[in-house]
Amino acid sequence: MTASGPQTERESEREGRREKPGLLYAVVKFFSSVAIKLFFRLKVKGAENVPRDGGVLIASNHQSFLDPIIVTASNRRPVSFMARDTLFRIPLFGRFIMKLRAFPVRRGGADRKAVREAVDRLKAGEVLLVFPEGTRTRDGRLGRLRSGTSMLAYRGRAPIVPAVIKGAFEAWPRTRKLFRFRPISITYGRPIAPPERSEHETHEKIRRKLQDSLESLMEEA
Repeated sequence: MTASGPQTERESEREGRREKPGLLYAVVKFFSSVAIKLFFRLKVKGAENVPRDGGVLIASNHQSFLDPIIVTASNRRPVSFMARDTLFRIPLFGRFIMKLRAFPVRRGGADRKAVREAVDRLKAGEVLLVFPEGTRTRDGRLGRLRSGTSMLAYRGRAPIVPAVIKGAFEAWPRTRKLFRFRPISITYGRPIAPPERSEHETHEKIRRKLQDSLESLMEEA
């Protein structure tokens, strides 16, 4: 087998995963969606703001470990998301979350491989979830956003859909090991068009626009 053989197989496997989620994803999504709607009384507002096709970048505030489940449960389309690379080193669990459309990102610096994967998924027409704050909130409030979201939107040619989660911090703050049952809601705002140019000023303008949109949604929710 040539050196290019294994690479081609891996690329084909990734493309297949992007085209159609597996049975495990469908089963886990169904039961997790039922659970979060039943026990956390999830309310969804503005779901119509998420485009029905094409690449979409959902930019959400980050309140708890429940957030990816909340976004997935509130979307009809499959949702991909980044996860801390150390999670993929856990036997079985790493492969499990990969089947749930997660992919690793290295913290503490620029991870070009993760960025390429994120852009590829957007270009393939996927919905990608990102948390522009970079980490879970410590007090429930929205922190200052990082500028990388605009770059992803530019390179992936995908609109940014702001999303605000409320109640998840009360249900599972970072100071608690176990969650509590509290009402949770998620509100989607109007899409923000991807930037036309890759310039610092342009990306900063998008960052501020996204920050303002999330803050407004926080007040409305």
